[in-house]
Amino acid sequence: MEPDAATLMPWFVLREIPFLGNLGINRLIQAFGSPEKALSAPPDALKKIPGISRKSVAGILQQKQYMPAAQRELQEITQLGITILTLNDAGFPKLLKTIPDPPPILTCQGTLDPHAPCIAIVGSRNASSYGMDTARYLARRLAGLGFCVVSGMANGIDTAAHQGALSAAGKTIAVLGSGLKKIYPRENKRLFHTIQKSGAVISEFKLDTDPYPYNFPVRNRIIAGLSCGTIVVEARRKSGSLITARLAAEYNREVFAVPGSIRSQKSQGTHSLLKQGAKLVENETDVVNELSHLVHLEPHPGDFLQKSVPAPVTGRFKKQIMQLLDVYPQHIDHIIETSRMDSPVVSAILLELELQGVVKHHHGNYFSIVKE
Repeated sequence: MEPDAATLMPWFVLREIPFLGNLGINRLIQAFGSPEKALSAPPDALKKIPGISRKSVAGILQQKQYMPAAQRELQEITQLGITILTLNDAGFPKLLKTIPDPPPILTCQGTLDPHAPCIAIVGSRNASSYGMDTARYLARRLAGLGFCVVSGMANGIDTAAHQGALSAAGKTIAVLGSGLKKIYPRENKRLFHTIQKSGAVISEFKLDTDPYPYNFPVRNRIIAGLSCGTIVVEARRKSGSLITARLAAEYNREVFAVPGSIRSQKSQGTHSLLKQGAKLVENETDVVNELSHLVHLEPHPGDFLQKSVPAPVTGRFKKQIMQLLDVYPQHIDHIIETSRMDSPVVSAILLELELQGVVKHHHGNYFSIVKE
């Protein structure tokens, strides 16, 4: 059940108060427990909160002047049928809550699963065909395994990542650097509406906020904050995608990078990440192996991995894969081709067998039976 306007209004009033910002709002919520109590707190109590300036205190005391704007915004969001998530809501993404400055309010079109394991895939807007194909490939494979693919709906790698997840009938989240009424880029309008059907488009900005350049680094922290890990597919040395990767590292999440041509400037940023310790990605198995401890990939009833793989996997399909394996390592592509199974199913089975200690995963995505 969604909160009513009376419950939501204090959140929107706080957002209108100048010089407060996300950090200030979060500090007030932590101190007083709710925006209602923060707005009704006495001046002396407000002044004791670290980081709350005198101008912010004055704004809270003069909050009536900000109510009309807050009411207009809330009313329009409600009329458009857009979902509102506040920091105190049970449906607010759990990982995003843990970053230093989570957005107090998210507006959402579509369905946002707060428990879904998310993986971010980001990169250059002016991507090469190699980068685009790689982003689609990784997104399709990871979505097939049950990950929700997160990106920014920008041209290039972001668009390819969303498309890859959608092609696997998987979930994807687009995080905008603008308001939900300002679709950017415009040519992604159809993608915007398609994503809503199997995932969500979200924004922390007001509905009519234009895609100003300074919004995108702010947006990037949400992409990193939602995700267990961030994959940078293709990026120049000064790419905004590197900001997302840096934030992911600061949030203690995994950072992955896809190698490219040593002659391409579009891969200089990803190669720099690899030199700094990012995990090299050749295919989805490299990602799954690193994130298994974060997203609970151990096979058990109700696990997302089990949901993404049909029940027969635990019986006949698993036995078939075991019969194909030998003590001599075989490449995963050969196993997929020989078994004639879908790659996500084969990857899931191999991961399960590896976790059980039956199969050994070698460098370069080769697999063999473990000797008894």
